[in-house]
Amino acid sequence: MLRSPHLSRTRPAAVALVVAASVLLLSGCTGEASDPDKTTAPPKASETPTASAEPTQTAEPLVPFAIDCDALLTPDQVYAFNPNFGTAPDFAPSSEHVVAVVAEEGTACGWLNQTSGELIEVGVATPPPAALLAHKSDAAMDSTPVPTYGTPPDVEGYFTQTAGSGEVQVFSGPYWIVIQSAALFEPGDAGQLVADVLGNLPAA
Repeated sequence: MLRSPHLSRTRPAAVALVVAASVLLLSGCTGEASDPDKTTAPPKASETPTASAEPTQTAEPLVPFAIDCDALLTPDQVYAFNPNFGTAPDFAPSSEHVVAVVAEEGTACGWLNQTSGELIEVGVATPPPAALLAHKSDAAMDSTPVPTYGTPPDVEGYFTQTAGSGEVQVFSGPYWIVIQSAALFEPGDAGQLVADVLGNLPAA
């Protein structure tokens, strides 16, 4: 049986149409392409605002105090206390509180007993108000009040004896005065030295 030439030419075309339709159908199953405008960006890590640093307390500026040793205690005053005492050329503060006076930019002086080798250390500073108050509080806790050094609140005096050495702390106006020596056995031993130093300091 002879085939119609028209049928032999139309079959390949029909097959091609079917294949094309199948490809279209299959492509439809993959879903729509994502819309770039609808794409959700990955969430960013939350940015925690940096906490502002807490204000720190600013240290009070030191107030330097300088005075010549011969003005702090005159040679005559030293001689009146004890004729054996004279200048100490190699003096370096060793008393804890006299060292603290120097650290607060005060003045420290020393007089040496030429016979016994005992040393008198005298230091004077003008600490900032808060530091001055702290020194007063420490002296009141660790020492014995001595009313003969002066009348509070104009003058507050304290004395303590430790390891064979006497120490005086006196507060007058802006001044912190420290006198330390093994020659001071009791509060009265330093009475004249305290009076001389207070009398020689510039008026505040």
